[in-house]
Amino acid sequence: MPSIMAASRSNPLLNSLPRFLTWRSLGFRTICSGRLGFAPSDPDPEPPVSTAGTKFLETFREEFEIGSRLITFETGKIARFANGSVVLGMEETKVLSTVTSSKGDSVRDFLPLTVDYQEKQFAQGVIPSTYLRREGAPKERELLCGRLIDRPIRPLFPAGFYHEVQVMASVLSSDGRRDPDVMAANATSAALMLSDIPWGGPIGVIRVGRICGQFVVNPTMDELSLSDLNLVYACTKDKTLMIDVQAGGISEKDLEAGLRLAHPEAVKYLEPQIRLAAKAGKHKKDYKLSLVSDRTLEKVRNLTEAKIEAVFTDPSYGKFERGEALDNIAQEVKRTLEEECDTESVTVLSKVVDRVRKGVVRNRILAEGFRVDGRRLDEVRPLYCEAGYLPNLHGSSLFSRGDTQVLCTVTLGAPRDAQRLDSLVGPPTKRFMLHYSFPPFSINEVGKRVGLNRREVGHGTLAEKALLAVLPPEDDFPYTVRINSEVMASDGSTSMATVCGGSMAMMDAGIPLQEHVAGVSVGLVSEVDPSTGEIKDYRIVTDILVRFLLAFESPSKLLLSFFFIGFGFFKGLEDHLGDMDFKIAGTRKGVTAVQLDIKPAGIPLDIICECLEPALKGRLQILARMDQEISAPRTQDHRNSPRLATLKFSNDALRRLIGPLGVLKRKIEEDTGARMSVSDETLTILAKNQTVLERVQEKIDFIIGREIEVGGVYKGIISSIKEYGAFVEFNGGQQGLLHVSELSHEPVSKISDVISVGQQLSLMCIGQDVRGNIKLSLKATLPQLKSKKNNVTEEPVPVIKEAPKVWTSVGNLPNEQEEQKITDAGLMLSRSTVKPSTSSNPGFLIRSAAECDEEDKTVSLNQGSKSNSKTLRATKRDRKQKTKVPESDDSDASIYSSGHSSHTVDHLNDEDAKVVSPLSAKSLRLGMKIAAKVYQIRALGLVLDLGNGVRGMYRFETNGKRDFEIGDELLVKCTSFSGKGLPVMSLVDDE
Repeated sequence: MPSIMAASRSNPLLNSLPRFLTWRSLGFRTICSGRLGFAPSDPDPEPPVSTAGTKFLETFREEFEIGSRLITFETGKIARFANGSVVLGMEETKVLSTVTSSKGDSVRDFLPLTVDYQEKQFAQGVIPSTYLRREGAPKERELLCGRLIDRPIRPLFPAGFYHEVQVMASVLSSDGRRDPDVMAANATSAALMLSDIPWGGPIGVIRVGRICGQFVVNPTMDELSLSDLNLVYACTKDKTLMIDVQAGGISEKDLEAGLRLAHPEAVKYLEPQIRLAAKAGKHKKDYKLSLVSDRTLEKVRNLTEAKIEAVFTDPSYGKFERGEALDNIAQEVKRTLEEECDTESVTVLSKVVDRVRKGVVRNRILAEGFRVDGRRLDEVRPLYCEAGYLPNLHGSSLFSRGDTQVLCTVTLGAPRDAQRLDSLVGPPTKRFMLHYSFPPFSINEVGKRVGLNRREVGHGTLAEKALLAVLPPEDDFPYTVRINSEVMASDGSTSMATVCGGSMAMMDAGIPLQEHVAGVSVGLVSEVDPSTGEIKDYRIVTDILVRFLLAFESPSKLLLSFFFIGFGFFKGLEDHLGDMDFKIAGTRKGVTAVQLDIKPAGIPLDIICECLEPALKGRLQILARMDQEISAPRTQDHRNSPRLATLKFSNDALRRLIGPLGVLKRKIEEDTGARMSVSDETLTILAKNQTVLERVQEKIDFIIGREIEVGGVYKGIISSIKEYGAFVEFNGGQQGLLHVSELSHEPVSKISDVISVGQQLSLMCIGQDVRGNIKLSLKATLPQLKSKKNNVTEEPVPVIKEAPKVWTSVGNLPNEQEEQKITDAGLMLSRSTVKPSTSSNPGFLIRSAAECDEEDKTVSLNQGSKSNSKTLRATKRDRKQKTKVPESDDSDASIYSSGHSSHTVDHLNDEDAKVVSPLSAKSLRLGMKIAAKVYQIRALGLVLDLGNGVRGMYRFETNGKRDFEIGDELLVKCTSFSGKGLPVMSLVDDE
């Protein structure tokens, strides 16, 4: 009967239940140890008096509402052996947090607090996709959530409490609508309140968003995706403990409004925890505290205070020199105490020296307004910026603030390179990553490079949040971006230096950022009234020194090493000796990221908001210096920057591109070095540069093909030859007919003399026949022949005594090289343009500069001494000679025109140059202005008719005119000669 009586006391409704609804009427016995059992088939419903009592799990609950969300604290049902355990529930999401503490006496001088946060896949009904089908090492998100719990609870442990404490938070179930991180922090606070561990809580942690200018308390994940603010705020009843912000450029005024809204909302978590602790909490134990006696403190202060003050007031000391001097002072005091046999003082010497040093630095800041390195309180250290430090990379920068130096690099990748996230909430991938690395050499230390480091992950995430606000949308910039931050030297807030260096590196990589992002750390030094605990006086310090580490070169220097480990191995001078480290990053328009960590048990919110103004002033100074180095994204022209192209094809076409088991796709990637990713009707290409991208597109067009257009030029391979023509495979497997009449402008007697099976040609689509067959033409891609009177004669060229520099004639090029040249340049003439010479000399002969000058003088003399008839005969004689091309490196040339005979014209304007008359090839020189006609229009330029059968080529300029028509008259100037002796022309603007 005791079990029934206990059940009745715990739930009075059981007394009013009818008999047929009870467990025993249904054949069950009561719940014991979490299991259901069948009752024995005993006709007597009453249990024997001697049966053992049933164990009941007494559960305590507290329910309350914040931001229209019902929240519950529950304890007593699970994890009952833990020192403190609480399950916090919000809708269908539940988080368990437990705390335990070691029982032995502490032999250390720091608090070994460990916070482990874990998200297992069973919480969302999913089996892990790993090989072992179980969770592995902590992921980045789990480390960040652990830091989010650690930062607000650590300052509330009493001074001298150095017992090991472990917090374990686990997500039991998740509906995907709530982020469990804030829930785990509040559950941890409640668990510490229930435990017997001395702690100065409770605390409240709240998340605030902003949608369309309206603040939202406890937003869902869908609401956060629309919000420009993600504020996590932790506090006690009247003081701030922790702030973590990711924003889209929110103003300082709006940020302050969000903080003041978050404080009263977070306080709502406190009263339910107090009520729960009153019901089920344990009595706090008297743990042994490692405190320094007043006698020891006074004794060591008298021995060291004057010497330490002398070190910090001497501006000649550098970072490591100052540390060496403090080490010598500690060694002298140690020897003095050992001579006096004061073992108690020797044991706590490092701790006492630190307190004395802390008092000296803080008093100097409060009283004189000067810092350790002699700066004013609002002064930023000297800056150095260099963008493009490693020009071979996509983007790089070097940023220095004082002695702190950070090297940032940017690597661009395809969309498929995005990081895959395996978390309970949030997006499945992340296309912007910032990886922060803090090697030991940056502080002149010896250490190992291990895996994920909580501090490195936290600093990298803070900088990532700051830069993410200015990253262009994925639709405008589909690249995956990875920033590597390598700390080269550390003496002040390397995370904020990473923000500055990362912003410059992104602009150096050509990422279209609208403006720079910079960051600065703000510290606080305060004086507290011992009786009330209130702050009497304080100073705000800009750009604090956040790294202060010693190099212990000998066993005698290991004395202070325990101190540095105990108070945070990576803590710095003004960071450790101050009261807070307030990191604020943003643009000129607003804040993008904030992280606040404090040392005392809370700081008033008014002081926190007051720090926003000096942080803005320091940030503007840094942004001005960054703009001097690089103020706009670099263009990607003529740089080793990647190219990303997104093409649309049908799924059938993509299957042809991939090939069996991806053979064709891998072949293209191996040949070009590009990377391709295929999704539904979309092909994404990532190439190292523009040349590689064009090669990939050319191969894709050959395999898949593109839309056939009349007048379009396509590459094809001769598959078979018939009597009436040849069949060509082109444009991704399509067949076209190359009729014998479309082979050449001249009659072809035998097709095999012109083309062969397997030969690759560039052909133009000229239409379709009545049966729908695609008609192709080779002669349409070749220049037409002039009339016979304008053809170049085949008379031999007179032999020159001096051995001339000979360029290979176009007519001597093989077929494949010729066609490739036509495709690449778009302006090379076919071998049918110039008839083969009967002479053994080459078709194009380059004259020397001396020969050109001598001939010019001869022509001028002949012009003055001979009659017009003789000049006419000289002109006819010149037209019968073999074509000659002047040497490209000629001296200053006279101005010629195709509208005149081959004589020098000293002063010839553009109008005179438009008069067209036969032009001799030998008179063509550098600098000539010639009236030419558009002969053919190619992909990359024009083929020009210079007169008398002489052809030239003009390449389209980047932003120049391209809308030409065949027959247009142009005024051009000869600028150079190609490798095959063809003149290269440029346009001359009409005046």
